[in-house]
Amino acid sequence: MKKIPNKIAGAVVLLAALLQMASAQTLTSDKGFKGKIGRTAAESQEYFPEKKKAPAGAPNVIVFLIDDAGYGTSSAFGGLMQTPVLDSLANNGLRYTNFHSTGVCSPTRAALLTGRNHHSVHMGALNYSSSGFPGYDAIMPADKGTIAEVLHENNYSTFAVGKYHVAPINEITAIGPYDRWAVGRGFDHFYGFQLGHTDQYHPNLYEDTKVVDVEPNGKHLTTLLADKAINYISNQKSVAHDKPFFLYFATGAIHSPHQVDKKWSDLYKGKFDKGWDWYREEVFARQKRLGVIPANAVLPDRDPTVKAWNSLSPEQKKVYARFMEIYAGFLTHADYEFGRIVNYLKEIGEADNTVILVSIGDNGSSHSPEHGSLNGYISSLDEDKQVAELYKNIDKLGTEHSFQDAPSGWTQATNTPFRLWKADPNSEGGTHQPLIVYYPNGGLKKGDIRGQYGHVIDIAPTIYELTGAKVPETIKGYVQKPLEGTSLVYSFKDAKAENRHKIQYYELFGKRAIVKDGWKASVFHKSGSDFKQDVWELYNLNDDFNERINLAAKYPEKVKELQALFDQEAIKYNVFPLNDNALGHSVGGRARSPFGLDKKVVLYAGIEQFLTLTGPQFQNDPFSITADVNIKSASDEGVLFATGSEFEGLSLFIKNGKFVVAHNTGSIVKYLESDTAVPVGKSKLKFEFNFTPPAHESKDKNAPAGTEAIYINDKKVGERNVVAAEGRIAIYKDGIDVGADRNSPVTDRYKAPFNFTGKLNNVTIEYK
Repeated sequence: MKKIPNKIAGAVVLLAALLQMASAQTLTSDKGFKGKIGRTAAESQEYFPEKKKAPAGAPNVIVFLIDDAGYGTSSAFGGLMQTPVLDSLANNGLRYTNFHSTGVCSPTRAALLTGRNHHSVHMGALNYSSSGFPGYDAIMPADKGTIAEVLHENNYSTFAVGKYHVAPINEITAIGPYDRWAVGRGFDHFYGFQLGHTDQYHPNLYEDTKVVDVEPNGKHLTTLLADKAINYISNQKSVAHDKPFFLYFATGAIHSPHQVDKKWSDLYKGKFDKGWDWYREEVFARQKRLGVIPANAVLPDRDPTVKAWNSLSPEQKKVYARFMEIYAGFLTHADYEFGRIVNYLKEIGEADNTVILVSIGDNGSSHSPEHGSLNGYISSLDEDKQVAELYKNIDKLGTEHSFQDAPSGWTQATNTPFRLWKADPNSEGGTHQPLIVYYPNGGLKKGDIRGQYGHVIDIAPTIYELTGAKVPETIKGYVQKPLEGTSLVYSFKDAKAENRHKIQYYELFGKRAIVKDGWKASVFHKSGSDFKQDVWELYNLNDDFNERINLAAKYPEKVKELQALFDQEAIKYNVFPLNDNALGHSVGGRARSPFGLDKKVVLYAGIEQFLTLTGPQFQNDPFSITADVNIKSASDEGVLFATGSEFEGLSLFIKNGKFVVAHNTGSIVKYLESDTAVPVGKSKLKFEFNFTPPAHESKDKNAPAGTEAIYINDKKVGERNVVAAEGRIAIYKDGIDVGADRNSPVTDRYKAPFNFTGKLNNVTIEYK
């Protein structure tokens, strides 16, 4: 054996010494370690970092955000929809009568969750109607943290249950990215849906980042949400009973589709037979008695687009009254389910130390169709035929076979005492929401009313003050920008406290307003019109809180002052450029989906379900869908590709050996079925939609618009003509599946999910 040269031996010894030193440095270099490390455990002293704790006595926090509810819905604020749980919270807490939303879903949620204005957090429109400007790209910035992120940093457990609706549409996929999902913005857990609405019986649900399959579903969505909220709280209090939680609970109720079990809607049988004119007057009187509107208030005239109830036919009255029974039952059911959460808190002794903030609506009630809606087919009929079809299908209303909204006469009535509707940010009817604050340990005067101005951006700072939570300088490395809302805590114990939220702008789809010290300038901008031709109105809300008397002609200088102020706020908060086509982007489809304008999309068997708005889009485009299959047996069957639901959609499937395509347009299903059997072995099964583009612009929905055909191994085996109405396929219903049709099936020729039993390699979509 050769000797190691002395120089090498010396180097080895030096290297060993250096490694030992490095090892020792590694052992002792952890910052904050206050123990002692020796060579052995006996020579060392243990140390564990102290667990981060929430502020002493910090309460649990629940925010309950009801969807699409006007000021005159809940009985807690004089409405005729019975909400005993909300009534109790209000009677034992505070009613805020001058609280506001942004006027529509995603913007309100983004503003509420961050404490910043909706354009400031890039949510100037809906999350699926984004455009490439800072105020509108739907990419909520990390330097404006959410309530969940802030409370998480203050050692709260955080849960989001229900409607989220603020993640960018092209990021809602099986591979994320998840940075802007609920679990990426501070929530420990999320259980709910991602878009503006979902079927209440066949919901498109996620838990954290995974699609949840609840089929066959025996429960209503609101029940599922309440179950999950209780489960999260139960787990948290079992493991860390002294750790507070934050629950963001946002129901699909009472947004369309209005679906609820008959036992809830039948509670109102005959209760609305007097009609919407009576409802407005009755609710208005109740609101005065409750003190939630000024004693000298005057009820505005019925909207000119709404017919007098007494002018309606007996059939119209019967159908419309049934719509309202379901609408009311939907809210009463949501109230009951939220009550289960409140009762659970009482059972485990947590209710007294829980702050509950309830915003009855993320906006006012929706401006729905004149006759209401049941499905796309009925809504597509001529006016004189719609009511007859609704009357014929009255027993379907409210069931899983309806995708309905209430008639506009009722939605206007539920916005009593205000004018106009949701998505009218220039109006109090679109933005004025009831707010309830309940906090037994907070020393609130039970049943008191507060009239100070509030806005959804005030919720976050209110929570931070109540909990003692500190907004960290940085969250995930991002230096935090200042909050833009004002805490409401100053008014909790002082009904006469001077209003601190002095200025607030509003803007959606070009409609806009500005409020300063009770003076409001607003403009109802008509989409497509010249912004320079907009006519501003002026209201003194201190004397005329529901905007009956336009003072613009009397005080033109005040109008100019407020217009200039609006521009200042708009520049400050990313409102410009004004865009009156923002809603149009929501059906712009392909460019905003994860696939962009790709001409070819290949989907493989086994993928998770896409939402229809996050998958390949089919909106008045010619395209083909080809399934690459291997049929092992002549008995193989099942769905190859499906998009949509029983209300609209497209399904390619094999049944009884034949290749079949079901094309569902508003619940009217047309079929193509191969005239030969699909052979055993490998095959290419193709559906071709040869849509003639200009046809979709025709006002005649039955105008000829091309053909659709099916092929087996390039041989045409079926064909039919299509009309203009068939061009838009499953815009916003259910999901997209490969190898199955989950949730609500496109056709009744099979039961969901009708999994394909052969081998499906992939499905290829090609746009022409």
